[in-house]
Amino acid sequence: MARAAGLPLILAAAALAGCGGGGNSADTSSPPPSTAQSGATGACPVTGKPVNLPRLDPAKTYTVTTKTNLGTFAFTLDVKDSPCTTASFVSLVRKKFFDGTTFHRIVPGFVIQGGDPTGTGQGGPGYSVVDTPPSDAKYTKGVVAMAKTSAEPPGTSGSQFFVVTAADAGLPPDYALLGKVSSGLDVVERIGRLGNPATERPTRRISVESMTVSP
Repeated sequence: MARAAGLPLILAAAALAGCGGGGNSADTSSPPPSTAQSGATGACPVTGKPVNLPRLDPAKTYTVTTKTNLGTFAFTLDVKDSPCTTASFVSLVRKKFFDGTTFHRIVPGFVIQGGDPTGTGQGGPGYSVVDTPPSDAKYTKGVVAMAKTSAEPPGTSGSQFFVVTAADAGLPPDYALLGKVSSGLDVVERIGRLGNPATERPTRRISVESMTVSP
């Protein structure tokens, strides 16, 4: 799915933007349906290129380990609140989609953002899914969520994700919850200090060497 060019982050409006499908043209597709259903089974509906996304077993605990050139951190997936977001993310991890990508956006004291294979803030996997977040969702330190454009419905996600480095980012419940950092928060905070506040770009290259999921 095409996405609007640019990746604005308007702090005054507390709006975090990202891209789900790659491309530079305006998004003219119909909004995908909400799929947030606790305990739901079967494949997740997607918008964009056809892809089969079987949902994860809600009885299991899934942990994503992210090895970067500055250290390793891990986060536990929120399968209950985001069955399709987590199914999509795990599918991409297992395909090694994130290996070699960078954290292309770093806002000190706010978030670090990655998951774009182009490194421009406009890339994605070519499809999107939706898990509307709970109305009481909070984006506090260590929370991992999915970025989206301001034009997309709440809970839309492609591949771009962010990790909150603020005590509370103050964001509205518009961003699909992916999980929570379970180890290596110091690594996330170290990465979070390596951003230019004026440009929101990293001051050095910070790459994902590998990303794996267990079980």
